[in-house]
Amino acid sequence: MGLSENVTQHFRSSELPFLRQASDLLERAQTEYRPILTDFLNARERYLLTTLVNRQTEIHIQTDGGYLHAEMQRALLFPEYFTPKSSDFELALLEINYPVKFATLEHRQVLGSLMGSGIERNVLGDIITDRTRWQLITKQEIAPYLQQMVTEMGRTKVKLEQRTFTELLHVQDDFQSVHTTLPSLRIDVVIATLFRISRAVAKDLVTRGKVRLNWFTYDKPDYELALHDLVSVRGFGRIKLNENDGFSKKGKIKAEFDVIKNK
Repeated sequence: MGLSENVTQHFRSSELPFLRQASDLLERAQTEYRPILTDFLNARERYLLTTLVNRQTEIHIQTDGGYLHAEMQRALLFPEYFTPKSSDFELALLEINYPVKFATLEHRQVLGSLMGSGIERNVLGDIITDRTRWQLITKQEIAPYLQQMVTEMGRTKVKLEQRTFTELLHVQDDFQSVHTTLPSLRIDVVIATLFRISRAVAKDLVTRGKVRLNWFTYDKPDYELALHDLVSVRGFGRIKLNENDGFSKKGKIKAEFDVIKNK
């Protein structure tokens, strides 16, 4: 089906490679008339894919990341005749077994060790914890490889053990909904507004590599956020743009964000 200029003009140029891949997957689901399963996608990528799916009527979309409101989820593109089941998303749950009494783990250690095994980020779902136990969600096909390759995190010896999703840790949604007005959706403006810091401090955080946009470090303070972008600011917390509600009478942007502030 390809991507028309009418579609691409509404999105960032940096998103065009993903849009082309998404368009190819959608075309496969249509021409082969069968379900097509994606890698793990972040919220912005799921929004882009859903936008393409909604432009036609033959193929539907459903997503699953192992639990409600998972940040990283796989998408299933399927024709009318197909009814998706949980097993169709081919997810695996692994728990990190480590000496709890003698060691502590941090998210950066866990993710760093997993990525150090040679995998791509898109084969890995959420990493969740209750501050003591740690679990991760991944593709079924990659789970045995991770169990074999990942034996240390930092200086701590670990063992990845398969669990059923009935043993999933309780994930508490700490996001708070915030409605506000801003002069723009520049990433430094959003950070300054929602974490109540100066614009100069926010800009410095971005340029010094302390900010991640959709899980990738981004150092351009003038970058404009779009719907479902997730921003992580080291030492402060996370922000997700949920709604852009137009302009106030004073010409400011009205927006709704989900915000988690570090405690």
